[in-house]
Amino acid sequence: MNFETLAVHAGQDPDPQTGAVMTPIYQTSTYAQEGVGRPRQGYEYSRTRNPTRLALEKALAALEGAPYALAFASGMAAIDTVLRLLQSGDHVIAGNDVYGGTFRLFEKVLRHFGLDFTFVDTADLEQIAEALTSRTRLIWLETPSNPLLRVSDIRAIADFLHAHPQRPLLAVDNTFATPYLQRPLELGADLVIHSTTKYLGGHSDVIGGAVVVKEEALYQRLAFLQNAIGAVPGPMDCFLVLRGIKTLALRMDRHAENASRLASYLAKHPRVERVFYPFHPSHPQFAIARRQMRNGGGMISFLVKGGREAAIRLAEHTRLFILAESLGGVESLIEVPAAMTHLSTQGTTLEVPPNLVRLSVGIEHFDDLLQDIQQALEA
Repeated sequence: MNFETLAVHAGQDPDPQTGAVMTPIYQTSTYAQEGVGRPRQGYEYSRTRNPTRLALEKALAALEGAPYALAFASGMAAIDTVLRLLQSGDHVIAGNDVYGGTFRLFEKVLRHFGLDFTFVDTADLEQIAEALTSRTRLIWLETPSNPLLRVSDIRAIADFLHAHPQRPLLAVDNTFATPYLQRPLELGADLVIHSTTKYLGGHSDVIGGAVVVKEEALYQRLAFLQNAIGAVPGPMDCFLVLRGIKTLALRMDRHAENASRLASYLAKHPRVERVFYPFHPSHPQFAIARRQMRNGGGMISFLVKGGREAAIRLAEHTRLFILAESLGGVESLIEVPAAMTHLSTQGTTLEVPPNLVRLSVGIEHFDDLLQDIQQALEA
């Protein structure tokens, strides 16, 4: 089936008991068993398995073109679980432009448990090659990255790692692109991670995460960790993400249409130093983005002339763009990463420019969004 059809139907057959078209919310913690140690259809406790969550996991797997997916209580819970595949002394190479929460987890939590991290520009394959050690077990990509929207060549990195004697795992955070725009597993990645809070949910009303894999052995290890750790989403959360997925393709096309036009406007504005948007010709990885992505997505970052104060003043003077963290909802959001989502990188080599503004461009009418940005830039 084509993507749009999968988004509506994958994992979401009518309920066998009632024929309900929408996946029911199985709001239960436990299940009656047929006998001692004989659960019905594998359901014994909802931390381990829940029908609503299983429907979401089947849908996510189908959208990424994989046989296996696991749902989590948040994107950070998904990331933390993936890192628990490693052991003390292992080395991880990660992008030097990653979400502030990811950096905080890696540098300020997991490093204390004996994991070692090196942060490099993963858009440069040579930097990855130079950072590899005999202890490297995982390469962590965000592409496009957060917040500078760098694009890493997934296929080139995967081919390089597959030929390497150590064969470290390649994980791709696909939150910004979604499976509609980019399919990392088809490009050679081993794991795909999502914050389902963002575009997959799409309505700013749920927190969730996911990990998608193609190898059964890796899936079994992660499934054990999912159950052992227990950072799973509730059935209502799963229902909300399933509902959001149904319109993912429609929304992403509109997000990208608005963002592309707005990026072109900003690139020519005298108060803007530089625009970061994967499908804008000025982007340094423009060719790679067009090769591995369907469109440029809904995220734009740009540098404002006038420094930190100008960026703050701009963000505080929009009317339609809501000043808020997060992204990927139908409504447009604006933030200053250095003071908000990426505050944890302050004083480190990953510190972001203080005059950087990040937009999550929604699905409103473009003319209204443009007018809002125009008046805020005048402020």
